[in-house]
Amino acid sequence: MDVGTPRRDHTDMARRRATLSLAALATSVFLTFMTVGMPLPVIPLYVGHELAFGNVLVGLSVGIQFLATILTRGVAGREADHSGARPVMLRGMLFCACSGVALILSARLPVPAGWRLLILIAGRLVLGFGESQLIVGMFGWGIGTVGQPRSGTVLAWTGMAMYGAIAAAAPLGFWLYHLGGLTLVGAAVIVLPAVAAVFAFPVAGVAPHAGERHSFWRVIGLIWQPGLGVLFQGVGFAGIGAFISLDFASHGWSGAGVALTCFGAAFVLVRILFGKLPDRVGGTPVAIVSLIVEAAGQGLLFVAPVAWVALLGSALTGAGCSLVFPSLGVEVVKRVTPQIRASALGGLLAFQDIAYGLTGPVTGALATGFGYSSVYAVGALCALGGLLMTMTLATGAFGWSARQ
Repeated sequence: MDVGTPRRDHTDMARRRATLSLAALATSVFLTFMTVGMPLPVIPLYVGHELAFGNVLVGLSVGIQFLATILTRGVAGREADHSGARPVMLRGMLFCACSGVALILSARLPVPAGWRLLILIAGRLVLGFGESQLIVGMFGWGIGTVGQPRSGTVLAWTGMAMYGAIAAAAPLGFWLYHLGGLTLVGAAVIVLPAVAAVFAFPVAGVAPHAGERHSFWRVIGLIWQPGLGVLFQGVGFAGIGAFISLDFASHGWSGAGVALTCFGAAFVLVRILFGKLPDRVGGTPVAIVSLIVEAAGQGLLFVAPVAWVALLGSALTGAGCSLVFPSLGVEVVKRVTPQIRASALGGLLAFQDIAYGLTGPVTGALATGFGYSSVYAVGALCALGGLLMTMTLATGAFGWSARQ
């Protein structure tokens, strides 16, 4: 009598159920993260045109959500490790929805423009906190649902949900703003997390792991090597997002929007085709190849004599960036104890946030003095720096090879 077949069937069924649960959570992230993408093209118009403030306050209104996200990754990670990831992710959905209330109040309250701006900024801070809770909670909940050996899949699916949401939500937010102003955008921001919760609620929670907890800064001390790899990787994407349109305009090329599409399409395609590789062959070799591809893409953008070469460089950069975070995230998950897993992944994500926040102003100063191509020279050098840092993981330098 073959007793192995029923056991194998049971294992396959459990794996399928876990995959369906992960798909439900990723759908929830996609819908909720639209609250991040939808206001992006809207806020500069609202603050600059309707409220009549200058570029400094426009930039502050956009970027302060980013600052709030960086500063609260540690809080989200500790909560997920201590009290469980499910309530953290659901709380993130709630805070993202509350940011829509702030948009409506800013648009509708009969108060001076300065007060309306303050209300908007308060909503951006709430959104930043909500995003931290959402994504770090997703990491803990998703990995707890499908198991540590599939952690790379969780990180890859989460990234696809995030970037896909921004791509879908930005034009939708622009359309809603012209249709019904900031009030309609705010209403959509309130509704989307409620729909997302319908997908997430049926998924069973995962119990937090017992064991010694570490402070967030001690966790950062454990993951700084892959963290720097992620930080260096993020410069390429941030540079394209900030300056590709101006670069194309300075050359008299058309198709700046296509360049962003090339980046995004290559990013998503690589995750779809190769998203399971970090789990199968290990995160470090995948990250090494990815960073080489990113450096090549940034190099092409640096030397591009015609538009199609720049488009190819943008696509290669997207392909290279795609698997760096999930690959290095797999290495972090392998090497930290389960009770600090969410804190570690939240810290790893904070390194990427820092790259996105600093690249614009730093490379903007370089672009003013040396032209837009200098942005991509910096991106290529940073990708090579990330490559060197990642190679130290393979050699076990700085004691990284042992579980902390």
